[in-house]
Amino acid sequence: MNPTVSKIKEDIRKLGISEGDSLLVHASLNAVGRFQNRTEVLIDAFLEVLGPDGTLLMPALSYKTVTRENPVFDVRQTPSCVGALTEYFRTMPGVERSIHPTHSVSAIGRRAGWFVEDHLEDDTPCGSHSPFAKLKEVNGRVMFLGCGPKPNTSMHAIEELVVPPYLFGDPVVYTLHLADGKTIDKAYIRHGFQGYEQRYDRLLDVLDKQDYRCGKVLEADTITVDSVSMWDKAEKKLSQDPLYFVDKV
Repeated sequence: MNPTVSKIKEDIRKLGISEGDSLLVHASLNAVGRFQNRTEVLIDAFLEVLGPDGTLLMPALSYKTVTRENPVFDVRQTPSCVGALTEYFRTMPGVERSIHPTHSVSAIGRRAGWFVEDHLEDDTPCGSHSPFAKLKEVNGRVMFLGCGPKPNTSMHAIEELVVPPYLFGDPVVYTLHLADGKTIDKAYIRHGFQGYEQRYDRLLDVLDKQDYRCGKVLEADTITVDSVSMWDKAEKKLSQDPLYFVDKV
């Protein structure tokens, strides 16, 4: 066995991840350090820890390329714009992808099909049918590997429950190319955030110590968060203070 895989697995387990878990990973690939085949090695380690009953998920967001000016999304071809690890994962054999023009998710494992199958039913980025929202239903976890807790797309799903004043922008009609070759047009309400900066790093301030773990995966400072606690406590905080997780700019 690759000794790096063994060390990564040990580090992941110390962060509370175990066989059978559903795990959504946000990551900075460079943060883990430089070694041969690091993308494949990292994903192999996650899959070995989660085992055949687990599910690994990563965002496959495409908001930088699928825009009002270019409103075309191909579930098979449109690349992820949130890092090399997510793009490599998206193209792996056996990985399934949810259908959303800007906020899709890739998944592999026992629950992968369930996570991605209904996202098309939403007309917002992170609605109740999205993998982000479903994660809490199976007591899943979210990992921030070397990127800190600020790029937390799950927070958008929580915001969609409360609908703070900055959240939504103008609707756009997108053209969606599906895996079966069909093409459909669908109107979506986009997220707005005009005049606001996202501050999801404040999430840790509203969680209790038992709701998350901090540690290392190789060189990367890493945090894992319990999704049920995140939803309960972040929604409560947003209901009390709708501008808590943003700053005006």
